Amino acid sequence: MAGQGFWDAPDAARVVIEESNRLKSWVEPWAELSGQVAELGALVELLQVENDAELAGEFERGLVELESGVEALELRTMLQGEDDHREAIVTIHPGAGGTESQDWAEMLMRMYTRWAERHGYQVSVLDLQPGQEAGIKSAAFEIRGESAYGYLKAERGVHRLVRISPFDAQSRRHTSFASVFVYPLVDDDIEIDINESDLRIDTYRASGAGGQHVNKTDSAVRITHEPTGIVVSCQQERSQHKNKSTAMKMLRAALYQRALEEKEAERAAMEESKSDINFGSQIRSYVFQPYTMVNDHRTETKIGDVHSVMDGDLDPLIEAYLKQAAS
Repeated sequence: MAGQGFWDAPDAARVVIEESNRLKSWVEPWAELSGQVAELGALVELLQVENDAELAGEFERGLVELESGVEALELRTMLQGEDDHREAIVTIHPGAGGTESQDWAEMLMRMYTRWAERHGYQVSVLDLQPGQEAGIKSAAFEIRGESAYGYLKAERGVHRLVRISPFDAQSRRHTSFASVFVYPLVDDDIEIDINESDLRIDTYRASGAGGQHVNKTDSAVRITHEPTGIVVSCQQERSQHKNKSTAMKMLRAALYQRALEEKEAERAAMEESKSDINFGSQIRSYVFQPYTMVNDHRTETKIGDVHSVMDGDLDPLIEAYLKQAAS
């Protein structure tokens, strides 16, 4: 990178720098762990000579820190898929059930936003369709950060909620569903052929917050890819041109994910390789009443503190999924 002419081709230089940073993100933690092992070895030698309580406490703290670091690096080694290093686009759609399911969809969006914040990731809302009474009809958002897709691919599927509905005057228990789709954020250098004649592009007035601009211009954009039926929409910007550009990026990501799934289907029957995403095959249940429990039906991981999970503490569930997939 320090060589003459490196910056003459900025796009190529950017690719090299990104790859260099990605490699450093593996090498540096390993070097740090190696240093911790050496320090602990030195402490062991000292303790063999002198039984010092303060040194023993330092050794125990260092050992706990080392174990935590090894576990974190071990988890990262499970992200070896072709797209696991990429950032992610997440879309959420409520199932049947009206306001209750729409509220559940919004709860899931908050859960993933809180998870992203815990990991230092950036979240950008691409499209948000609010419900009439509460919740959301649909949402699409980017989560930017190293390996966001690799982790969040564990969330793809149908999520089931069981609770006493706050929207039921008789305080009855309701079961609601929402589907979560996760796509890798596709780089511009990956070719996805999109025929303009296959697209139906509609513009409409944005909804929700936005001041005087809302409902005065048709800035929001919806794109339908007619051969596949994939529909994406964006109303993030005031500019119709920018919204169209973002929607095309979302479409490319969705088509890329579809191509990956078709490629996987060639190697194995689809029903054997993964479960379909529909409202009869939930991957996880979140129970608020009559007891509290989050149960991942794929790994049988159970967590009693449903509120911490809804506040973004998803790592135990994601780790269990990745470990099962790697086994």
